[in-house]
Amino acid sequence: MFRTPWICARCTRQWLKPLRPLGLRRQSTAAATGITSDTIYPALLQRARKINSEHHDLAKQLESNYDSKIAKRAGELRLVVDALSSWDHANKSLEELRALLRDPETDAELRELANQDVEQCADDLQKASQSLTKSLIPKHPFADLPCLMEIRPGIGGKEAALFASDLVHMYQGFCADNRLSASLVSYERSEEDPNQLIEAIMEVESAGAYGLLRCEAGVHRVQRVPATEEKGRIHTSTASVMVLPSFSDNADAADIDMNDPTSDFYIDPKDIRKEYMRASGAGGQHVNKTESAVRLVHLPTKTTVFMQESRSRPSNETRAWSLLRAKLAHTRREAREQELVSMRRNVVGVNRTGRSDKIRTYNWQQQRVTDHRSGTTVHGLEGIMSGGQNLQKLMESARKWLTETEVEDMIADSTTTNSGSV
Repeated sequence: MFRTPWICARCTRQWLKPLRPLGLRRQSTAAATGITSDTIYPALLQRARKINSEHHDLAKQLESNYDSKIAKRAGELRLVVDALSSWDHANKSLEELRALLRDPETDAELRELANQDVEQCADDLQKASQSLTKSLIPKHPFADLPCLMEIRPGIGGKEAALFASDLVHMYQGFCADNRLSASLVSYERSEEDPNQLIEAIMEVESAGAYGLLRCEAGVHRVQRVPATEEKGRIHTSTASVMVLPSFSDNADAADIDMNDPTSDFYIDPKDIRKEYMRASGAGGQHVNKTESAVRLVHLPTKTTVFMQESRSRPSNETRAWSLLRAKLAHTRREAREQELVSMRRNVVGVNRTGRSDKIRTYNWQQQRVTDHRSGTTVHGLEGIMSGGQNLQKLMESARKWLTETEVEDMIADSTTTNSGSV
């Protein structure tokens, strides 16, 4: 019989915890691949080795003939290569200490020193494993882009409209606190009640805004006593938030060619129907005097965008095109991700929360907010609704949850690949 390698119980519990929903068996996979590790899933370590090999080959190519595309790819892989090097060093150090402890000829003094260093080495290996796992997560293609946030009332009538307006102010406060350039592109009110929000579109023009805010997409639920409630009953209302990648003058256009048919942002002008009309709502003498409002309809998908905020038709049309590109790019990316999720679910279960799912509950009576994805609850509602540090805590927990989900996706991908190769 083969001797079972020593495994740190704490490390095992830490790394098996996110894998339990997948129903994966760590030991059997390790045996199948021939890779042993205390703190990292073997399939991820195998992926890191392949990336390291690819980086080595690219470096050789650059030595003989420099190419900007190859250099860029090598730079993208460098983070994984460095993280793997740190992991190898930490793993080697720990194995050497364990070898000393297993050796019956090791003297007492050296054994005592090794015992003192083992725990620290195990901690170093765990940190290196976390860093390596994080480096393996593919960067979202829109992460560096600005974004558009669409906020709409959901179930709850006027109270839902008031809550949606509160969310707009919350995100404006968050952007101000974090020095993000943000502006309201559209703020549509009801013609019957000017105080009732129908839809708000906020553009966050700072680079990287999409990567920072994409975890806010979903249904936000509020539980509170509306101002119009006479009997003091608590009502439950909702508002939806959609976060779309945006291409603006502040974005890096190096990787985005909107004239490239393979680009997510590409739109064939033949597929667009334009409509010009007079603006409606509050606006003084300008309203209903000129046809400055613009509606764009993408005929293949029936996606419609309407813009009337500016008094200038060209300005409204430019903004409408930007919003339409963002919507189509988001839809195309989401369709690909959904296809991958469907493929993974054929092998193992993958938990995912889409924009149609409830992601957060704001409870006014208890002055708390709970994020249902990460399970994090934060008290201090005023600090959250003002966009301050309490909101940042919730967003950080959601991003951590997203990272763990992406790790599960990588493991599921590896499982799918291994199943297909059998």
